[in-house]
Amino acid sequence: MFPNDILRQEDTLKFLSRAIKGFHVGGKTALAWRGIRHNLPAREPLSLWGSSKAVLPPWFIERFPARYTAPKLFSSKLPKDFGLQPLPETPDGVLVSEPERALLEMLSEVGVHQGVEEARNIMEGARSLRPDVLATLLKQCQRVKVRLLCLNWAEELNLPWAGAVRKVAGSRRGQSRWTARLKNGTVLNIKP
Repeated sequence: MFPNDILRQEDTLKFLSRAIKGFHVGGKTALAWRGIRHNLPAREPLSLWGSSKAVLPPWFIERFPARYTAPKLFSSKLPKDFGLQPLPETPDGVLVSEPERALLEMLSEVGVHQGVEEARNIMEGARSLRPDVLATLLKQCQRVKVRLLCLNWAEELNLPWAGAVRKVAGSRRGQSRWTARLKNGTVLNIKP
């Protein structure tokens, strides 16, 4: 950057995508960028994802509040770019999770960086997900919490694609509850 230059978010994201393996915009940010949101605050941190551990540069975080995550959410059998595409208005831009992948990424952060109620409200607005894409992602999802939240909330909210999730999940018999204590001290208890 030269003196008096202004860094543009899109350019800096593309720069980071060349430096960090598997880098993409994901989770709640990707959902919002693709039109699925619920009361988004003005300075919501960007939800950035990747497949390798990395630290975002201080100059980037100063200008664009962000959080970087590199969890192993999906099996290695899932192609690395499945469910990732640039936004239609920036075809050469940074990769952004498609709604189905972004939803599962957001659900993985429930209780960590994502509130339960807000995540459920956002999911309620995700009515037009593609069942086949979601089913593929759920089959390769390695997080029990994510699969159970997706299934339970889809059925409770009567989402059009809930049946596809049920087919992937199979029978509930023999499955156990998933329980965790959240950062705020409450307990999240998800039935099978």
